[in-house]
Amino acid sequence: MKKFTLLGTGLIGSFYTMSLHSQRRQDLIKNVCSLPIESAKAFAEKWSIPRYTASMKEAIEDPETDIVIVALPNYLHKEAILMACRANKHILCTKPLAMNAIEAKEVLDAVEKAGLFHGYLEDLVYTPKTMKAVEMVRNGSCGRVLWTRSREAHSGPHSAWFWDKKQSGGGALVDLGCHCIEIGRSYIGKDVKPVEVMCWAETQVKPIEAEDHAIALIKYENGAVSQIEVSWNFRGGMDLRDEVSGTEGTIRLDHWLRTGFEVFTTGSTGKYVSEKTESDTGWLFPVGDEVHSLGYPDMFTDMLDSLENNKMPRETFYDGYVVNAIMDACYKSSKTQKWEHIDLPVWRGKEGLSSGVDLIDFDEQYFLIKKEVMPDGLTKLMLKDKASGKIIERVIQV
Repeated sequence: MKKFTLLGTGLIGSFYTMSLHSQRRQDLIKNVCSLPIESAKAFAEKWSIPRYTASMKEAIEDPETDIVIVALPNYLHKEAILMACRANKHILCTKPLAMNAIEAKEVLDAVEKAGLFHGYLEDLVYTPKTMKAVEMVRNGSCGRVLWTRSREAHSGPHSAWFWDKKQSGGGALVDLGCHCIEIGRSYIGKDVKPVEVMCWAETQVKPIEAEDHAIALIKYENGAVSQIEVSWNFRGGMDLRDEVSGTEGTIRLDHWLRTGFEVFTTGSTGKYVSEKTESDTGWLFPVGDEVHSLGYPDMFTDMLDSLENNKMPRETFYDGYVVNAIMDACYKSSKTQKWEHIDLPVWRGKEGLSSGVDLIDFDEQYFLIKKEVMPDGLTKLMLKDKASGKIIERVIQV
């Protein structure tokens, strides 16, 4: 049984606690830290946590806990992680890992130098649908991945610090883009180097300094492109969708709005429906088990199994560092309005990959471009002459 110190009692802290304390799990939170102290006390009472404090140092140095979970505002991640390193505690940190890639590299170096277990709590790569889709991609269902798209959009976050650029490091791109970037990496291959980005980011609606809407293209060394779309201006709930397109197939996922659970009601109850749902009347799309649908149980299972078996989890601080580096390039591109290089001084994946076209032989003279059965039942071929490069059509009757 593992014993945790939890830093932070916001929505993400609640989701983590729901996951760890459910389904008769034996791994429990034993100390919780939050400001003001009344918040920590109320949270501890709700979840039967024996100790609570307003002191981050006191919580981290609790001799009866093994692991520190950082579920704090972004600007506090570095301080908490370095403090946990000094206390020789294993560390799990929510997304994003840090305010920028420089900070992320600093905390990565710190945990590795201390020899501590470190996990990056990117829950959306652990959703049941995502894990199955990644497995299918790895098994070749899509062939060579060419393009991915990940979209997260809703009406905005739930705590004041998210809206303050000084505390968060950015807007919708930092809050939601980190999810979408890592989902794309999971499909394309986390050992494939991201090389450059083109990003648009603007404040369209909200009276804030940070962006409330962003779209980015991330180009990888093997020629694959990952498209991310994030917004704090979407109305109608939370839009969580992913797509993967490859040479042999396509995958489409909808995690939240179209899950097969649909309700129509004219009676307002005033009760919670699902995260970011804006109404409790009309057509509703509840989520049966939010914690599981968002990937938290499988995420913590991977983290704790990996710790016990002395291996690295699926998501580490190194992954968080790569994501921060990509986001930094996105912000630079949004200002220059140009493709910008992704600065990754530390790269631990493959090098020198090419984006060559797959050539399919049709016969000795031609390459096959495309084969399609037409409405009249005939089969049309698109062929390229190997010698001249000329493209021709050929109709055959099968």
